[in-house]
Amino acid sequence: MTMITAKDGAQIFYKDWGKGQPVVFSHGWPLSADAFEDQMFFLAERGYRCVAHDRRGHGRSEQTWHGNDLDTYADDLAALVEALDLKDAIHVGHSTGGGQVTRYIGKYGTERVAKAVLISAIPPLMLKTEANPLGLPIEAFDDIRKGVQADRSSYWKDLSVPFYGFNRPGAKISEGLRDFFWLWSSMAGFPASYFGIKAFSETDLTEDLKRFDVPTLILHGDDDQIVPIQASALLSSKIVKDAVLKVYPGLPHGMCQTNKDQINEDLYEFVKTAALKSSAA
Repeated sequence: MTMITAKDGAQIFYKDWGKGQPVVFSHGWPLSADAFEDQMFFLAERGYRCVAHDRRGHGRSEQTWHGNDLDTYADDLAALVEALDLKDAIHVGHSTGGGQVTRYIGKYGTERVAKAVLISAIPPLMLKTEANPLGLPIEAFDDIRKGVQADRSSYWKDLSVPFYGFNRPGAKISEGLRDFFWLWSSMAGFPASYFGIKAFSETDLTEDLKRFDVPTLILHGDDDQIVPIQASALLSSKIVKDAVLKVYPGLPHGMCQTNKDQINEDLYEFVKTAALKSSAA
């Protein structure tokens, strides 16, 4: 397997498809790089080098006890970028991966970054606080922790339903996609599954967003039941200078799979041009 070594010695798996300008993908919790294969294949066929890694503790990467936090995730992404000498890269992050990209830019800047895309992403802060009244209460994340501790396998299967909006009237349910979600999630180790909840829910990324100085596209479904749009994309798009926000009516958190053709085309349009116009798709 293709691996790079993080600065603390952890082994990080990655896949590297195609040639051309690099597009670097950071996946959501508790999935793996495989969740971005539809986008990677689409862009690699169109002349881009698509690189995606399994975050530590997820997929085929080393299951470390330590480092299940966004600072270390950002360090691991930087190690990947440096090991592969990726320059002028377009960084794409989904959900927690969007937080990873945001902390990476906040911590390392944009010397090697050409553009950024945040899809159904967690920034600026998921947790409800006095300063962030639109966030979710801590009890919501405590419930996730309880589910992970009690019966992870069943919890992943159940989580796939709201993740893909399969609980909405008229939804076309794909049992195959639910099986994929269960498989990807089941590859995550217990530490990453559990500690990752605190990482994605309690990390304030506001100051990191302010450091963005490259063209940035923010994609979010307005029926996202995992990362509600009011406390995420609608706020991030106001913090990132000149960010382009594209809202998809009725689409769920996992729209990279459920509506991959639409996401692929919009992603392709952005990577090959300067920007898209803000709109509701």
